[in-house]
Amino acid sequence: MKILITGGSGFIGTRLVGELLAGGHEVRILDKVPSSRYPELCQVGDVRDPGALDHAVQGLDLVYHLAAEHRDDVRPVSLYYDVNVDGTGNLAKACAANGVLRLIFTSSVAVYGLNAGSPSEDNPTQPFNDYSRSKLQGENVLRQWAEENPGVSLTLVRPTVVFGEGNRGNVYNLVNQIASGRFLMVGDGTNRKSMAYIGNISAFLKYIGEPDQNENGIRVYNYVDKPDLSMNEFVGLVRNFMGKPSGSRIRIPYGLGMLAGACFDMMSSLTGKKFPISSIRVKKFCADTTISNNGLKTTGFSPPYSISKGIDLFLTHEFSGKD
Repeated sequence: MKILITGGSGFIGTRLVGELLAGGHEVRILDKVPSSRYPELCQVGDVRDPGALDHAVQGLDLVYHLAAEHRDDVRPVSLYYDVNVDGTGNLAKACAANGVLRLIFTSSVAVYGLNAGSPSEDNPTQPFNDYSRSKLQGENVLRQWAEENPGVSLTLVRPTVVFGEGNRGNVYNLVNQIASGRFLMVGDGTNRKSMAYIGNISAFLKYIGEPDQNENGIRVYNYVDKPDLSMNEFVGLVRNFMGKPSGSRIRIPYGLGMLAGACFDMMSSLTGKKFPISSIRVKKFCADTTISNNGLKTTGFSPPYSISKGIDLFLTHEFSGKD
C-alpha cells in the first residue's frame, strides 16, 4: 500500500515506519521536523497548512494520523486546538478532496479522564485538560468526516502511556529520577497504571492497517499491554534492575505534592521556564489510570512482547551501566 504517516518523525511514528517498510509498503512522512531515521521519506510540513496536506495525501491507500501537541506544558494552550483539532480537520478535508478512504488516528486514553476505573471503548468520555479535550475534539472531527463520506474506514486507537527505547517522555523521566537518586514517592504508591510498550503499539498499528483488517465505518480500540502495575511495583522493578536498595520510606503526601506542583506552576507562569514538576504531573502520577483491553482482544492481535520484556528492553537500552 501507499501510506502517509503524519508525525512520522516522532517516537511512535519512527518505529511504525520501520514496521511498515518491513511489510513491503511504500511510506511517506509528513512532519514539522525532518526524520532523523528516514530523511529520504520525509516531507517537512505542518498539519496546520492545508496546502501541505493536500499535496501529501495524493494517491494514498491509507493515512496514519499521529501528529499532535501532546506535552503537559505546551504554551500557548491554543496550540493544542490549532494542531489537534484544526490540523485534524485540515487532514479530513484533504482526504475527502483526494479520495482517501482509510484513516487511522492515534487519540489517547486521556479522553476518559483520571480515576475512571478501567474504561472500555464504550465508556463515557471525561477529558480533564486541554490535551485530552483537544484529542476528543479531534476524534469528533474525524467521526464527522466518516459520517459525511460513505465508504470510508476510520479507526480510532486510544493508547495508554507509551514507553520504550529512544523515548524521553514521562516514563523515561521517572526512571531517570530513580537512577539519579532524586526520586521520592508522592502518595502511597498503590495506584495502578496501564502501560504500552513501543514494540507492541507499533505492531498493532501496522496490524490494524493491513488490507484484511479494512472495514467500512468507525472502529475504536484502546491500546494497553497487560498486566497493569502499581507505582510501587514499577519503581521496585526499576530499582531491582539497577541494583538499588528498596528506597527511602519517606513519602510525600498527595496534598503536599499538589501544593509543590502549584508553586512550580506559578514560577513557570512568571518566568516562562518549564519545570519537571507541575500540578498536572503530580495529579497524573498519583491517579489510577487503568484501561480495559477488551476491544483489543476482538481483533486477533497478539503482542510480540510481554510487558515485562518491554520494560527490560527499555531499561537495558536506556539505563544499562548507569549508577
